[in-house]
Amino acid sequence: MVKEFIVSTGLPGTPTVQGVFRMWVRVRVQTMSGGNRASGTYYSLPNVEWVQYFYEDYSFHGTYWHNNFGHPMSHGCVNMRNEDAEWLFKWAMPEWDGERDWLRTDDANATLVYIHE
Repeated sequence: MVKEFIVSTGLPGTPTVQGVFRMWVRVRVQTMSGGNRASGTYYSLPNVEWVQYFYEDYSFHGTYWHNNFGHPMSHGCVNMRNEDAEWLFKWAMPEWDGERDWLRTDDANATLVYIHE
């Protein structure tokens, strides 16, 4: 283990997947949206920073809309403090050059992550 973070994971109805994964796409900043308008679960969050996808649409990312880390809060993603998400983004492989808006990598070069309770 390199570093630990206090995070917020998925709520009971939208749990975070568990297991061993590789971060396959990393995005510097993006709008994240999902849920369902009819059920009142729709969300659209602009300018989410330090996004790193590890399985389908599950990602680690910075979070500015709450500060309730250590408690389930998300629709399945791993919510992190922005400074922690930035550290992870800059530490992960392949190395970010500080210029590109996104990186995609193959499994051989992707950072391995272990998601558990």
